[in-house]
Amino acid sequence: MNNTVAKAEGKLGILIPGLGAVATTLIAGVEAVKKNLAQPVGALTQMGNIRLGKPIEARNTAIKDFVPLASLTDIVFGGWDVYSDNVFEAAMKAKVLEPMMLHAVRQELEVVRPMKAVFDQWYVANLHGDNIKEAPTKADLAKSVMDDIETFKEANDCSRLVMVWCGSTEKYLESSSVHETIANFEEGLRNNDPFIAPSMIYAYAAIKLGVPFMNGAPNLTCDIPALIELSMQTSTPIGGKDFKTGQTLMKTILAPGLQARALGVTGWFSTNILGNRDGYVLDNPDNFKTKEVSKLSVLEDILQPEINPELYGEIYHKVRINYYPPHGDNKESWDNIDIFGWLGYAMQIKINFLCRDSILAAPLVLDLALFSDLAKRAGMSGIQDWLSFYFKSPQTAPGLRPEHDIFKQLIVLHNTLRHMMGEELFTPDGADYQQEVETL
Repeated sequence: MNNTVAKAEGKLGILIPGLGAVATTLIAGVEAVKKNLAQPVGALTQMGNIRLGKPIEARNTAIKDFVPLASLTDIVFGGWDVYSDNVFEAAMKAKVLEPMMLHAVRQELEVVRPMKAVFDQWYVANLHGDNIKEAPTKADLAKSVMDDIETFKEANDCSRLVMVWCGSTEKYLESSSVHETIANFEEGLRNNDPFIAPSMIYAYAAIKLGVPFMNGAPNLTCDIPALIELSMQTSTPIGGKDFKTGQTLMKTILAPGLQARALGVTGWFSTNILGNRDGYVLDNPDNFKTKEVSKLSVLEDILQPEINPELYGEIYHKVRINYYPPHGDNKESWDNIDIFGWLGYAMQIKINFLCRDSILAAPLVLDLALFSDLAKRAGMSGIQDWLSFYFKSPQTAPGLRPEHDIFKQLIVLHNTLRHMMGEELFTPDGADYQQEVETL
């Protein structure tokens, strides 16, 4: 092991703002895996492999055996929610997992009770909770969250903590002067600035205490200069935003293939139906705009029409999300893709993806929690763009274009792990392989 990466000793507390469908599916799933009732499918930290050395060596190993990740048996869960249901009750209401599965881990789930949440109706108009913090200022709310964090750590005998936002999508917000510096932000907290969202209060509290923070929603949250600066000061890994699950996952798989084959795209129409709490929140136009901006950026960044105007300069990209209660957490998406090939002849691709939103998201939360804890122990701080693999709208350093191609993202993730452990990096152009063949 690289001696610059601290060992994963003691308990790891995973704190989650928003104990809804995604979070309860994660927690129940981890407890089920610990009891050998199921497999952690979809989690790279548990089931993924990594190639080591030169291609000719054919050395492959499990990621969890290569880097010092926290064990599932050492994880303790906690969090906040606007509803007072414990995790078992919340999971039963979410109806993602079958009751038999939930009852098998009922005892473990019932002990996880949500702390009172920071909430502002202006940011999530369609939610009406009863488990909400009250305080004179947003600075007081931030202090209350920090107290919750420290109390949880002591009560559960945790040696380390991470925080992953699994709360609802907030109203669309652009960066403004209150977000520019730490001083401005802290003054805004004291003055109840309306442009400091609840998610920012959680992010500030975590980062201030040196707790890694990952943002699973398209909210602005920690993607502002003030919190980026704070993360560097406190040596805290941060990242986001918006878990890459259903329809966008398919886009980041398919679009790179079309680009690789130099096939043109004139239009990509995407629509979804979803009936869980996330769908209900997104039924509000102000909240949908936040999600829309996140989802729309993917294609443009992969295809880069400014570089390939003949192939992608006229692309028309439209995204729709419709709230449909009967489907619950079972999201259904349709994509119509108009493409053209040799001599400009038109073709079409149709995709109908019947996915399970929280089933796809839960392993991402686990990976982000374990990898951000690893990053902290490796002395990494600030934006963790190597975790872009997990996000629809990856947070990057100012001035850098985000990478959306899922295959390139995976290479970066693997190379970061190799670098941590002092292993040779992988070159995707195949040059190292060609050199080896020529010397044989």
